[in-house]
Amino acid sequence: MGRLTGKVAIITGAASGMGLAGAQIFAKEGAQIVATDIVEDALQVKVEEIINNGGEAIALKLDVSSQESWLNVVQTTIEKYGKIDILVNNAGIHMAKGILEAELDDWNKVMAINTTGVWLGMKSVIPYMQQNGKGSIINTSSIAAIVGGVADAQGAAYSASKGAVRALTKHGAQWFGKDNIRVNSVHPGAIFTGMVEKAGIKTQEEMGENYKGLTPLPPYAGESLDIANAYLYLASDESKFVNGIELVVDGGWISN
Repeated sequence: MGRLTGKVAIITGAASGMGLAGAQIFAKEGAQIVATDIVEDALQVKVEEIINNGGEAIALKLDVSSQESWLNVVQTTIEKYGKIDILVNNAGIHMAKGILEAELDDWNKVMAINTTGVWLGMKSVIPYMQQNGKGSIINTSSIAAIVGGVADAQGAAYSASKGAVRALTKHGAQWFGKDNIRVNSVHPGAIFTGMVEKAGIKTQEEMGENYKGLTPLPPYAGESLDIANAYLYLASDESKFVNGIELVVDGGWISN
C-alpha cells in the first residue's frame, strides 16, 4: 500500500520539472493524478508514461490564471474521481528583470501565473475539500520569498509573487484548519530542472558550480525529485499535524 493510496491529487505545471517529478512519485505511491499544464502535448506524453508504468493519471490543459480553466479542471476531476484530496500549486514562471527593468506587462504576467494562479486553485478546490472533510494544499513558493540577493535571479516580480504565495499559505492555514484542510508551502533553492537546461546549463553539477559559497551542501544545486519528495511528505498522512509551515529545500542556502 502506497503513501497516497486512495487519494486524488491535482498537480499544476506537471509537464516538466518539479511538477512532473511530483506527478510521477505521487502515482508510484498510489494516488490518482490529475496532471495539468498549459503545454498540452508534452503533458499528454508524460501522462502516458505514468500510465505505462502502472500509475493512474489523466492530463488536462490548465491556464492557472483563468478562473474558467480552473473550474473546468475541478469539475472534470469531481466527475471522474468524486473528490479532491490534494492540490499542488506548482506552476510558475520567472522573468530576470529587476524593479527598474521590468515593465508593467512583465509584472502583471508573473503575478497572474505565480500568485493569482495559486489563489484561484485554492478558491476552486477548497469547497470540495470541505465537503470531503479534509485536504492538503501545497503551494510552491521559493527561498526568494525569504531572502534577497541572487535568490530571485534578478526577478523583482518573481520575488513579490512568491512572497505573496508565502503569505497566502499562512492565511489559508489559519482559516481552513478548522475544516481539516492543511495548507503548507515549499521553498526551493537552486534546483536543476528542464527550464534551467534550456537556458544552457547541462547538468546538476554544472549548475551547482554557480552556487558555491551560497549553498553549503554539495552538489550545491538540487534536482526536481528533491522538491517532489517534499510535496509527497506534505500530501501524505505522515504530515497530518503539519499546517502553515515553510518547508525549505535549498541545501542550507538560507542558513547563511
